[in-house]
Amino acid sequence: MQVLVIGAGVVGLAVARQAALAGHEVVIAEATHSIGNGLSSRNSEVLHGGMYYPTGSRRARHSVRGRRMLYAYCASHGVPTRKCGKLIVATNAAELAKVEGIHQQGLLNDVEGLVMLDGTTVRSMEPDVFSIGALHSPETGIIDTHALMLALQGDLEDRGGRIAFNTRIDRISRDGARWRVKFGDESEAFDAVINSASLGAQAIARATEDYPQERVPRLVLAKGNYFMYGGRPVFKTLVYPVPVDGGIGIHVTLDMAGRMRFGPDVEWIEREDYNVDPQRADAFYDRIRGYWPGVPDGSLQPAYAGVRPKLTGPGEPAADFMIDAPRDHGLPGLIHLFGIESPGLTSSMSLAEEVCGYLDS
Repeated sequence: MQVLVIGAGVVGLAVARQAALAGHEVVIAEATHSIGNGLSSRNSEVLHGGMYYPTGSRRARHSVRGRRMLYAYCASHGVPTRKCGKLIVATNAAELAKVEGIHQQGLLNDVEGLVMLDGTTVRSMEPDVFSIGALHSPETGIIDTHALMLALQGDLEDRGGRIAFNTRIDRISRDGARWRVKFGDESEAFDAVINSASLGAQAIARATEDYPQERVPRLVLAKGNYFMYGGRPVFKTLVYPVPVDGGIGIHVTLDMAGRMRFGPDVEWIEREDYNVDPQRADAFYDRIRGYWPGVPDGSLQPAYAGVRPKLTGPGEPAADFMIDAPRDHGLPGLIHLFGIESPGLTSSMSLAEEVCGYLDS
């Protein structure tokens, strides 16, 4: 089967690799000049435990399974990871109740190793953290996302797959039993099309002939800003506050080089914008001082921002990952992925298996 995957982010690469492993002839159409130029290069690079998400949801199922798959894959392919662990900290009784609820949700989701810690134990692990209690997730870690994407690209190409860069999709239409995809002045027919275009997924779906337009979900843009810490790293563990509307809070993130940064916040926007407003640092200091009172003034510098392709807006319950497959819409060989945001990186390899399972339906 000839398969076109749209989008060369981490999920698109994982899907393309999985399809190639299954023996399909695979091409990725990527609108930019290289892999991972969208959300995949603008996140926290965290491998999540999977304790936040409703039991049975795609987010819960794929984050737990996908994390295990990624650790194994990275170990076999030389992709750097580190299980530095994570603390979700409570600074008052109301927050502690929320953290205990996250603990119970994590147990329901089969997340390994979760344990509630008292404030004294938290300080023994991270002396600079203020907390009356915290949930410790030892399986949470960090990853070199670009190295992961290069490994996935290598696997794809080793099995005959290829990536067409600077290739934008204008139209997708039926051509007998196949799908004809128009790229500028050219077109090519494929047996199956998998839309993993992230922020562009809805536009691709609207450009797909015969696909019911009422099935295209709304796209809500949530910008996440990050600030780099200018001093020597203070923490060895990822430190998270309790979740907020639209995200899981301004947290301490470490990279593989040991550098420390904070983010993301949640800024609801109308159009893509990757500029970080330095004035947002004031709100960052206020939130960080809740769990790290000693953060020095002037220590945060604008770093980067990502834009999450959400399906729900402010005050609304978070939507699950949406995979619209032939069994759902009735068009063979067509799969649209919508709202693949966090924990999309963590979930990528497990998501890829589900998506590729629909190719024969």
